[in-house]
Amino acid sequence: MTESESQKQLLALEDFARMALDETSEALGSDVALLDLRGISQFADFFVIASGETARHLDGMADDVVRALRNNGLRVHHREGTGTGGWVLLDFNGLVVHFFSRSAREFYGLEELWARAPEIVRVQ
Repeated sequence: MTESESQKQLLALEDFARMALDETSEALGSDVALLDLRGISQFADFFVIASGETARHLDGMADDVVRALRNNGLRVHHREGTGTGGWVLLDFNGLVVHFFSRSAREFYGLEELWARAPEIVRVQ
């Protein structure tokens, strides 16, 4: 893959990350953040992190993101967790979307763990 092709792929992945952020925000996710992990992480280029109010809300946001990205050509590689457990992770190979209950988000502290990652967007 040439550098130009690689750049196009990263830009496309960032577009999907923004799409996941928008979909989450529209589903009334709170404190939605998009972090740029390029050059920091070997397993992901982007994280989207959001909080939800209930187990059903977490699962619904995850379903909405999977559907929106799939409809635009990106399929989820792996899904882990459930709303009942307080967290759902969606792995789209380079883009990882995290949904947490407020208490689980505070407990895991991903923003603190990845503090070196520039924040691209945050929607309160």
